[in-house]
This record gives sequence, C-alpha cells and structure tokens, in this order.
Amino acid sequence: MRFLVPLFLAGAVAACGGRETPPASPGGPATASTSDDDVPAPHQTELERRRDAACEQLGPKLTECAAADAKKTMSPEELKKLDLDKTAPVHTRKFIEECKQQQLSSRQVRVYEVCLREETACEPLVACLDNAKPQTGQNAPAEKPAE
Repeated sequence: MRFLVPLFLAGAVAACGGRETPPASPGGPATASTSDDDVPAPHQTELERRRDAACEQLGPKLTECAAADAKKTMSPEELKKLDLDKTAPVHTRKFIEECKQQQLSSRQVRVYEVCLREETACEPLVACLDNAKPQTGQNAPAEKPAE
C-alpha cells in the first residue's frame, strides 16, 4: 500500500477506461488546450459532455483519496519525497486529460455519474467505479463496437 499513490491514479484511469479515441483528424487540433477545458467543443455529443463533466469531478476526488491513503500509510520521509502539494495537482490534471480521451459507453458514463452522486467515501467510490469496466461474458450487454 505504500506505493499506492502513483499507481492508484494510473490504475484508476486504466480500470475505469474504455477504448482509446482515434487520433485527431488532419487540420484539427493536435492537443487539447488546458485553458479551454471548461468550454465543451462544439462537436461534442451529449454523452461526451457528460463524460467530461464526470472526469472533471472524479479527478480531484480520486487524487484526494490517494493523498489520504498516502498520509495514512507512508512515513513522513516518504511523504516529503512525494511532495503532495506539487504532485497532486499534476496527477489530477493528467487523470482528467486521460479520462476525457476515453471512448465510454452510455452505461460507463452513467456508472461514473451514479458513483459520484452516491459514494462520498473513497473506498466505496473506487469499488463503485469498478462497475464502469467494459463488460464481457454471456450475460453482459454488448458494448458499442469501435468504429
């Protein structure tokens, strides 16, 4: 558990993620602008706007959870090396950027929304977010295939 903080944030993106987005089209923006993150792109669907809103809320919350866990499990020397005041905002920003890049189904976005609304404590929130993993198997509803 001592190395949970860096791994937690990277794992949360991977565990909650769907398929990757295709590369930007020629002539389109190559990278997302951090200054316009709050303004949805005009070509975004309602699902993409909902995903982005959930990502914006999840980033700080998951960072807060990871920081709280680090404070409980790490020594003062380890915490000093980690420098949460500097690294936490960077991890939050990186999580949000990567989260917004995901192709999520409407079910996955809904899981994000419900988890954020219903779970206030960290452990139940993370457990709830496990439900956003792509479903596989005979009883699972079919996920929309990549186009």
